Amino acid sequence: MMLPAVAVVAGLVLLVWSAERFVGGAAATSARLGLSPLLIGMLVIGFGTSAPELVVSALAAGQGNPGLALGNAYGSNVANIGLILGLVALISPLAVHSTVVRRELPILGGVTLLSALLMWGGVIGRLEGALLLVLLAAFIGTSILRARREGADALAVDTQESLAEHPMSLAAGLAWTGIGLVLLVVSSRILVWGAVAIAQGFGVSDLIIGLTVVAVGTSLPELASSISALRRREHDLVLGNVVGSNLFNTLGVVGLAAVIHPIQVGAEVLLRDWSLMAAMTVLMAVFALGWRGREGRINRLEGAVLLAMYLGYTAWLVHLVLRGGAA
Repeated sequence: MMLPAVAVVAGLVLLVWSAERFVGGAAATSARLGLSPLLIGMLVIGFGTSAPELVVSALAAGQGNPGLALGNAYGSNVANIGLILGLVALISPLAVHSTVVRRELPILGGVTLLSALLMWGGVIGRLEGALLLVLLAAFIGTSILRARREGADALAVDTQESLAEHPMSLAAGLAWTGIGLVLLVVSSRILVWGAVAIAQGFGVSDLIIGLTVVAVGTSLPELASSISALRRREHDLVLGNVVGSNLFNTLGVVGLAAVIHPIQVGAEVLLRDWSLMAAMTVLMAVFALGWRGREGRINRLEGAVLLAMYLGYTAWLVHLVLRGGAA
């Protein structure tokens, strides 16, 4: 059991390092090729930080462990909102100015509801997975068209400042994008092998492993980029990272995994995991969009609420494992 544990730790460390290099290289390459800061903030950075979830879930599904893929996607969504957004807001309240982020929040809510409908029959098949991928492609296409028509946005300003702080040539951007992508695949294979071995050794389902250890590990790039953005007071980039990542996880990560291998969904996923994810998504939207005439802002109290929900959920999963539950 020692070797799988070492594999998980080493895989996570290499995964985080390679993900940061991949996202940084991809963002710099996009900027050098003339992509607008708004699109870089929405797609390259927001979706790029979900590259670890995508690679890990695709490999897990390909190896016949689709439960790990589903747990990774939904567990990462919960960690993004509760651990990352909650912790960052607890450190410093987040003001929300970006109209793009405000527009994406209801879309995320609709996508989250759709995911429940697709799981209702107990399986996410290849057809449902393909539908999710088509919706992701449609969202990306629509985002590109809107970004070309719209003017300056708070998210674009934050992205521009972030790129200016870390300048990189086109050659360096291409190199780090390629190196980061290769290491993402290698580290993901190591991580998946170790996680599956641990799950089998302790008699725990790969879903639980995906919801906890793997989900937190693959969410670390979002945490690193969010803390970095917080230091520069780029609040809209923090929320944009979380919303974009959750959209990509729900549509792209689950969709690709289901196309590779149909995902069996137990009742506990809807009642426990999806319900919490949906509740946290609604709370994030309410806090960020504002209510009763209040300006959109995630304050420390609201951040503490999100963080407490995440910690309570994780504690319950650990309790299930210690009690011998394999759900």
